[in-house]
Amino acid sequence: MGFESAVVNVTILKLNCPDAVGLLARITGFIAASGSNLLDVSQYTDTLAHWFFTRLAFEGGRAGSDPDGFRRELAVLAATMRAEWTLRPAERAIRTAILVSRQDHCLSDLLWRWRSRELNIAVESVFSNHDTCRPLVEREGLTFEHLDFSPDHKAAAFEDLAEKLRARNVELVVLARFMQILPDWFCREFSGRVINIHHSFLPAFVGADPYRRAFERGVKLIGATCHYATENLDEGPIIEQEVARVEHYHEPDDLVRLGRDCERLALARGVRFHVEDRALVHGNRAIVFRD
Repeated sequence: MGFESAVVNVTILKLNCPDAVGLLARITGFIAASGSNLLDVSQYTDTLAHWFFTRLAFEGGRAGSDPDGFRRELAVLAATMRAEWTLRPAERAIRTAILVSRQDHCLSDLLWRWRSRELNIAVESVFSNHDTCRPLVEREGLTFEHLDFSPDHKAAAFEDLAEKLRARNVELVVLARFMQILPDWFCREFSGRVINIHHSFLPAFVGADPYRRAFERGVKLIGATCHYATENLDEGPIIEQEVARVEHYHEPDDLVRLGRDCERLALARGVRFHVEDRALVHGNRAIVFRD
Protein backbone atom coordinates (compact mmCIF):
# COMPACT_ATOMS: atom_id res chain seq x y z
CA MET A 1 0.00 0.00 0.00
CA GLY A 2 1.03 3.66 -0.08
CA PHE A 3 2.72 5.73 2.59
CA GLU A 4 1.64 5.21 6.16
CA SER A 5 0.16 8.72 6.46
CA ALA A 6 -3.21 7.04 5.96
CA VAL A 7 -2.80 5.96 9.62
CA VAL A 8 -2.67 8.61 12.36
CA ASN A 9 0.39 8.93 14.64
CA VAL A 10 2.58 6.47 12.77
CA THR A 11 6.34 6.84 13.25
CA ILE A 12 9.00 5.44 10.95
CA LEU A 13 12.44 4.42 12.20
CA LYS A 14 15.18 3.74 9.64
CA LEU A 15 18.47 2.37 10.98
CA ASN A 16 21.66 0.70 9.80
CA CYS A 17 24.72 -0.40 11.75
CA PRO A 18 27.43 -3.08 12.00
CA ASP A 19 25.83 -6.50 12.28
CA ALA A 20 25.61 -8.28 15.62
CA VAL A 21 23.46 -10.92 17.28
CA GLY A 22 20.09 -9.75 18.59
CA LEU A 23 19.93 -6.30 17.01
CA LEU A 24 16.35 -6.58 15.80
CA ALA A 25 15.23 -7.94 19.17
CA ARG A 26 16.82 -4.99 20.96
CA ILE A 27 15.12 -2.47 18.67
CA THR A 28 11.67 -4.05 18.69
CA GLY A 29 11.92 -4.60 22.45
CA PHE A 30 12.71 -0.93 22.94
CA ILE A 31 9.73 0.10 20.83
CA ALA A 32 7.38 -2.30 22.61
CA ALA A 33 8.60 -1.13 26.02
CA SER A 34 7.72 2.45 25.02
CA GLY A 35 4.11 1.39 24.51
CA SER A 36 4.12 1.51 20.71
CA ASN A 37 2.42 -1.02 18.46
CA LEU A 38 4.56 -2.32 15.60
CA LEU A 39 2.82 -2.15 12.22
CA ASP A 40 5.58 -3.14 9.83
CA VAL A 41 9.12 -4.50 10.27
CA SER A 42 11.65 -4.95 7.46
CA GLN A 43 15.23 -6.05 8.00
CA TYR A 44 18.18 -7.26 5.98
CA THR A 45 21.71 -8.33 6.88
CA ASP A 46 24.44 -7.96 4.28
CA THR A 47 26.55 -11.00 5.16
CA LEU A 48 29.45 -9.85 2.96
CA ALA A 49 29.69 -6.38 4.47
CA HIS A 50 28.53 -7.57 7.93
CA TRP A 51 26.01 -4.73 8.01
CA PHE A 52 22.47 -4.63 9.37
CA PHE A 53 19.56 -2.63 7.91
CA THR A 54 16.03 -2.18 9.22
CA ARG A 55 12.90 -0.08 8.76
CA LEU A 56 10.09 -0.14 11.32
CA ALA A 57 6.69 1.54 11.32
CA PHE A 58 4.82 1.78 14.62
CA GLU A 59 1.98 3.73 16.22
CA GLY A 60 1.18 5.19 19.63
CA GLY A 61 3.35 5.05 22.72
CA ARG A 62 5.94 7.59 23.76
CA ALA A 63 6.94 8.23 20.15
CA GLY A 64 3.59 10.00 19.83
CA SER A 65 3.05 11.40 23.33
CA ASP A 66 6.64 12.41 24.16
CA PRO A 67 8.62 12.42 20.90
CA ASP A 68 11.59 14.34 22.32
CA GLY A 69 11.99 11.92 25.21
CA PHE A 70 11.59 8.94 22.93
CA ARG A 71 14.23 10.33 20.59
CA ARG A 72 16.70 10.90 23.43
CA GLU A 73 16.32 7.32 24.67
CA LEU A 74 16.59 5.97 21.13
CA ALA A 75 19.81 7.96 20.62
CA VAL A 76 21.34 6.20 23.65
CA LEU A 77 20.39 2.77 22.28
CA ALA A 78 21.61 3.64 18.76
CA ALA A 79 24.96 4.84 20.11
CA THR A 80 25.61 1.44 21.69
CA MET A 81 24.95 -0.11 18.27
CA ARG A 82 27.07 2.45 16.39
CA ALA A 83 24.02 3.05 14.23
CA GLU A 84 22.99 5.70 11.75
CA TRP A 85 19.25 6.35 12.07
CA THR A 86 16.36 8.64 11.25
CA LEU A 87 12.99 8.97 12.98
CA ARG A 88 9.99 10.90 11.72
CA PRO A 89 6.18 10.97 11.69
CA ALA A 90 4.93 9.14 8.61
CA GLU A 91 2.23 11.70 7.89
CA ARG A 92 4.68 14.60 7.54
CA ALA A 93 5.26 15.44 3.90
CA ILE A 94 8.89 15.75 2.77
CA ARG A 95 9.81 19.28 1.68
CA THR A 96 10.87 18.84 -1.93
CA ALA A 97 12.36 20.93 -4.74
CA ILE A 98 12.21 19.75 -8.35
CA LEU A 99 14.84 20.72 -10.91
CA VAL A 100 14.01 20.46 -14.61
CA SER A 101 15.28 21.67 -17.98
CA ARG A 102 13.17 21.52 -21.16
CA GLN A 103 11.72 17.99 -21.11
CA ASP A 104 8.58 17.86 -18.99
CA HIS A 105 7.51 14.20 -18.95
CA CYS A 106 9.07 13.38 -15.57
CA LEU A 107 7.97 16.70 -14.07
CA SER A 108 4.38 16.20 -15.27
CA ASP A 109 4.27 12.72 -13.80
CA LEU A 110 5.65 13.86 -10.43
CA LEU A 111 3.19 16.73 -10.20
CA TRP A 112 0.27 14.42 -11.00
CA ARG A 113 1.38 11.97 -8.30
CA TRP A 114 1.88 14.85 -5.85
CA ARG A 115 -1.56 16.31 -6.58
CA SER A 116 -3.23 12.88 -6.24
CA ARG A 117 -1.38 12.33 -2.92
CA GLU A 118 0.41 9.28 -4.24
CA LEU A 119 3.70 10.90 -3.23
CA ASN A 120 3.94 12.29 0.30
CA ILE A 121 5.89 15.38 -0.69
CA ALA A 122 5.40 19.12 -0.24
CA VAL A 123 6.69 20.79 -3.40
CA GLU A 124 8.44 23.95 -2.25
CA SER A 125 9.60 25.17 -5.68
CA VAL A 126 10.46 24.10 -9.19
CA PHE A 127 13.77 25.42 -10.52
CA SER A 128 14.88 25.41 -14.13
CA ASN A 129 17.52 26.71 -16.49
CA HIS A 130 14.78 27.27 -19.11
CA ASP A 131 11.27 28.78 -19.08
CA THR A 132 9.75 25.91 -21.05
CA CYS A 133 7.99 24.29 -18.07
CA ARG A 134 6.81 27.50 -16.40
CA PRO A 135 3.15 27.26 -17.62
CA LEU A 136 2.89 23.66 -16.42
CA VAL A 137 4.20 24.52 -12.95
CA GLU A 138 2.27 27.75 -12.45
CA ARG A 139 -0.94 26.03 -13.57
CA GLU A 140 -0.52 23.88 -10.44
CA GLY A 141 -0.20 26.99 -8.26
CA LEU A 142 3.47 26.29 -7.55
CA THR A 143 6.48 28.59 -7.61
CA PHE A 144 8.62 28.37 -10.75
CA GLU A 145 12.06 29.97 -10.61
CA HIS A 146 14.34 30.42 -13.59
CA LEU A 147 18.08 30.44 -12.86
CA ASP A 148 20.79 31.43 -15.32
CA PHE A 149 23.02 28.39 -15.79
CA SER A 150 24.88 29.79 -18.81
CA PRO A 151 28.62 29.03 -18.70
CA ASP A 152 29.55 32.45 -17.30
CA HIS A 153 26.93 32.26 -14.54
CA LYS A 154 26.82 28.55 -13.70
CA ALA A 155 28.88 28.70 -10.50
CA ALA A 156 26.82 31.60 -9.17
CA ALA A 157 23.58 29.87 -10.16
CA PHE A 158 24.44 26.78 -8.12
CA GLU A 159 25.36 28.97 -5.14
CA ASP A 160 22.04 30.79 -5.49
CA LEU A 161 20.16 27.49 -5.80
CA ALA A 162 21.83 26.06 -2.70
CA GLU A 163 21.01 29.18 -0.69
CA LYS A 164 17.35 28.95 -1.71
CA LEU A 165 17.23 25.27 -0.75
CA ARG A 166 18.75 26.02 2.65
CA ALA A 167 16.39 28.93 3.29
CA ARG A 168 13.36 26.75 2.54
CA ASN A 169 14.64 23.78 4.55
CA VAL A 170 14.34 21.55 1.49
CA GLU A 171 14.83 17.90 2.44
CA LEU A 172 14.79 16.34 -1.03
CA VAL A 173 15.94 17.57 -4.44
CA VAL A 174 14.60 15.70 -7.47
CA LEU A 175 16.39 16.07 -10.80
CA ALA A 176 13.53 15.51 -13.24
CA ARG A 177 15.70 15.56 -16.38
CA PHE A 178 17.73 18.54 -15.19
CA MET A 179 20.47 18.66 -17.78
CA GLN A 180 23.21 20.22 -15.69
CA ILE A 181 26.14 18.53 -13.95
CA LEU A 182 26.06 19.21 -10.23
CA PRO A 183 29.29 20.55 -8.68
CA ASP A 184 31.05 18.29 -6.18
CA TRP A 185 30.42 20.61 -3.24
CA PHE A 186 26.68 20.58 -3.96
CA CYS A 187 26.59 16.76 -4.01
CA ARG A 188 28.50 16.61 -0.72
CA GLU A 189 26.31 19.16 1.05
CA PHE A 190 23.07 17.50 -0.04
CA SER A 191 24.38 13.94 0.08
CA GLY A 192 21.60 11.37 0.23
CA ARG A 193 19.03 14.05 -0.57
CA VAL A 194 19.40 14.43 -4.35
CA ILE A 195 17.66 11.92 -6.62
CA ASN A 196 18.41 11.76 -10.33
CA ILE A 197 16.85 9.89 -13.24
CA HIS A 198 19.23 8.65 -15.93
CA HIS A 199 17.84 7.67 -19.28
CA SER A 200 19.62 4.33 -19.57
CA PHE A 201 20.89 1.46 -17.53
CA LEU A 202 23.99 2.45 -15.58
CA PRO A 203 26.83 2.16 -16.20
CA ALA A 204 25.98 1.21 -19.82
CA PHE A 205 25.36 4.09 -22.25
CA VAL A 206 26.20 6.90 -19.87
CA GLY A 207 26.29 10.48 -21.11
CA ALA A 208 24.42 12.08 -23.99
CA ASP A 209 22.18 10.41 -26.60
CA PRO A 210 22.11 6.92 -25.07
CA TYR A 211 19.12 5.76 -27.12
CA ARG A 212 20.92 6.33 -30.42
CA ARG A 213 23.89 4.33 -29.16
CA ALA A 214 21.58 1.64 -27.80
CA PHE A 215 19.88 1.41 -31.20
CA GLU A 216 23.23 1.12 -32.96
CA ARG A 217 24.20 -1.73 -30.64
CA GLY A 218 20.94 -3.53 -31.34
CA VAL A 219 19.98 -3.84 -27.69
CA LYS A 220 16.97 -5.97 -26.78
CA LEU A 221 16.18 -4.17 -23.52
CA ILE A 222 16.36 -0.50 -22.63
CA GLY A 223 15.74 1.06 -19.28
CA ALA A 224 16.07 3.94 -16.88
CA THR A 225 17.93 4.22 -13.60
CA CYS A 226 16.90 6.27 -10.58
CA HIS A 227 19.83 6.91 -8.26
CA TYR A 228 21.24 9.23 -5.64
CA ALA A 229 23.48 11.90 -7.12
CA THR A 230 27.12 11.89 -6.00
CA GLU A 231 30.35 13.58 -7.04
CA ASN A 232 30.92 10.72 -9.49
CA LEU A 233 28.64 11.46 -12.43
CA ASP A 234 25.83 8.89 -12.85
CA GLU A 235 27.49 6.48 -10.40
CA GLY A 236 25.52 7.07 -7.20
CA PRO A 237 23.61 4.37 -5.27
CA ILE A 238 20.81 2.94 -7.40
CA ILE A 239 17.31 3.11 -5.91
CA GLU A 240 15.17 1.75 -8.75
CA GLN A 241 15.34 0.65 -12.38
CA GLU A 242 12.71 0.04 -15.05
CA VAL A 243 12.99 -1.85 -18.34
CA ALA A 244 11.17 -2.12 -21.68
CA ARG A 245 11.72 -4.69 -24.44
CA VAL A 246 13.02 -3.51 -27.80
CA GLU A 247 11.73 -5.19 -30.96
CA HIS A 248 13.58 -5.41 -34.25
CA TYR A 249 11.23 -2.89 -35.91
CA HIS A 250 11.75 -0.19 -33.29
CA GLU A 251 13.58 2.89 -34.51
CA PRO A 252 15.45 5.42 -32.35
CA ASP A 253 12.31 7.52 -31.83
CA ASP A 254 10.50 4.43 -30.54
CA LEU A 255 13.31 3.83 -28.09
CA VAL A 256 12.98 7.41 -26.85
CA ARG A 257 9.22 6.94 -26.34
CA LEU A 258 9.70 3.67 -24.48
CA GLY A 259 12.54 5.19 -22.51
CA ARG A 260 10.41 8.08 -21.32
CA ASP A 261 7.90 5.64 -19.89
CA CYS A 262 10.74 3.90 -18.07
CA GLU A 263 12.05 7.21 -16.75
CA ARG A 264 8.67 8.26 -15.35
CA LEU A 265 8.10 4.97 -13.57
CA ALA A 266 11.62 4.56 -12.19
CA LEU A 267 11.76 8.15 -10.90
CA ALA A 268 8.31 8.02 -9.29
CA ARG A 269 9.10 4.75 -7.53
CA GLY A 270 12.52 5.99 -6.44
CA VAL A 271 11.06 9.16 -4.95
CA ARG A 272 8.34 7.19 -3.18
CA PHE A 273 10.84 4.72 -1.72
CA HIS A 274 12.90 7.65 -0.45
CA VAL A 275 10.08 9.66 1.12
CA GLU A 276 8.67 6.55 2.78
CA ASP A 277 12.13 5.84 4.25
CA ARG A 278 12.43 2.57 2.34
CA ALA A 279 15.90 3.32 0.91
CA LEU A 280 18.97 2.95 3.14
CA VAL A 281 22.36 3.91 1.72
CA HIS A 282 25.56 2.16 2.71
CA GLY A 283 28.65 2.96 0.68
CA ASN A 284 27.67 2.93 -2.99
CA ARG A 285 24.65 0.65 -2.50
CA ALA A 286 21.06 1.45 -1.65
CA ILE A 287 19.12 -1.22 0.22
CA VAL A 288 15.45 -0.78 -0.68
CA PHE A 289 12.62 -2.32 1.35
CA ARG A 290 9.92 -2.45 -1.30
CA ASP A 291 6.30 -2.53 -0.18
